[in-house]
Amino acid sequence: MESRANPGFSRPSPRGRLFLVATPIGNLEDITLRALRVLKEVDQIACEDTRHTLKLLNHFEIHKPLVSYHEHNELTRAPELVLAMEQGAAIALVSDAGMPLVSDPGHRLVTLAIRHRIPVTPIPGPAALLTALSASGLPNEEFLFLGFLPARTGERQRALERLRIEDRTLIFYEAPHRIAETIADAAAIVGDSN
Repeated sequence: MESRANPGFSRPSPRGRLFLVATPIGNLEDITLRALRVLKEVDQIACEDTRHTLKLLNHFEIHKPLVSYHEHNELTRAPELVLAMEQGAAIALVSDAGMPLVSDPGHRLVTLAIRHRIPVTPIPGPAALLTALSASGLPNEEFLFLGFLPARTGERQRALERLRIEDRTLIFYEAPHRIAETIADAAAIVGDSN
């Protein structure tokens, strides 16, 4: 049963709940009111980088326990979080920016929560891929999101080679220190047709 004051936040008994909370991708004002409410009401926040998330929480004067959840510890951390939710905890998962699980850790936690019949509630908000697509001027009826291309040059070039025949708009993420190299590879291999 959902609370009238806080629809969507009810805690099924005895299990807790997992909230996937989108965070701003640059401007702190882009966070939703619902995301702020959920972050204030959960018992714990699992995040990629506690220092980064703490800046966001401090800005909005939210004080909650933080636990790190990233690609290097998710194998052991996911079961710990599921155990806490089975005991009734409400936990929010956030990434450093944007929607959790979109090229960020969290798949293992969501899969495990679902397997243990713990409700998973996405709290929508900013997503870098859709924000960039909407302002790009590129065709957006169909697009292909690839996440991050391989970091190694040869592997990245082979991945781009496989995309040469793709006629949809291609969207992928890249680390700032590899942008110039990746753009050069994409221009040489795929060209400007996509």
